[in-house]
Amino acid sequence: MDFSEPRSGTATPTTTASAGPGYPPAAVEWAVGRQPVRVLELVAGEGDLTLALAALGHDVLATDPSQQLVSRLARRLPAARTAVARAEDIPLPPAAVDVVVVGPRFASLDTSRTLPEIARVLRPGGSLALVWSSGDTKIPWVRKMFALTGTTSTAGAPGPVESSELFAVTEHRLFRQWQRFERQTLVDFVASSEKAAGLPPDERASLLAEAGELYDGYGRGPDGLLMPWLVSCYRARVKGPTAPSPVVAAPIDDGLLIDFS
Repeated sequence: MDFSEPRSGTATPTTTASAGPGYPPAAVEWAVGRQPVRVLELVAGEGDLTLALAALGHDVLATDPSQQLVSRLARRLPAARTAVARAEDIPLPPAAVDVVVVGPRFASLDTSRTLPEIARVLRPGGSLALVWSSGDTKIPWVRKMFALTGTTSTAGAPGPVESSELFAVTEHRLFRQWQRFERQTLVDFVASSEKAAGLPPDERASLLAEAGELYDGYGRGPDGLLMPWLVSCYRARVKGPTAPSPVVAAPIDDGLLIDFS
C-alpha cells in the first residue's frame, strides 16, 4: 500500500446516506490542518469523516476491517484510496503519513496494539487526530432519542492516548453544529442504532413507531427539529525528549438553546 498509487479519478462524491450530521469543515481543519497532507484514516466506516477530509484537499487513505463498509465508502467517494485493514496491523511502511485520524470508533480499538502502529507510520512531527460527535443531551428530546437507541450521546474520551507512553495529547477543542431533523431523520437515526439492528422485526417496528411518536410530540411540522451536536477534537504527538505540555482550549459558548417542551 503506497500513497504514490494514482487516484482512480476525481468523481464527485455521492450524497451521504448516513443519518448522522457529518463533520463541520472548521473542526476537521483544526484537527488535521489547513495545508493538504497525507492522511491515514482508521476504522473509517461508511466515510462521513473521509468525505470531510477529502473536501479539504487532503490525500487520504481510508481503512476499515470490514469489506462491506469499505465498499460502501468507495461508492460514496469513488476517488478515495481505500483498504481493508485492521488498525492493529496497518499496511504501510514506517513514517508514511503526516496525520493519522480516528473517528468515533476509536473506543472499539485495542489501543495497546494500535497506538504503537500509529506511532510507527507517522512521520517525525506528525500527529494523531481524534474526532467525534456527541449529542447535546441538555435538550430533553435529544435525551429521549438516545434512550430509544439504548446508548448515551457520549462518544468517548482520549484516555488511552493520555495514559500512553507513546503519545501526549497537546490540544483539545469543541465545535458545535446543528442538524435539521425531520420525522424520517429521527426514525432513521434510531433505525441505524445497534439496538434496532438486533431486534426481531416486530420489536424493531415498535421501536421505530416510538421514534415517530417522539418526533410528533416535539416536531414543528415542516420546520422540523434542530439537533445539537458537539464535535470533540483532540491532537496528540509522539512523545520525545521535549514533549509539549497539554493545552486544553476553553469550552465553547453554548449559545442560545431553545427547547419547546
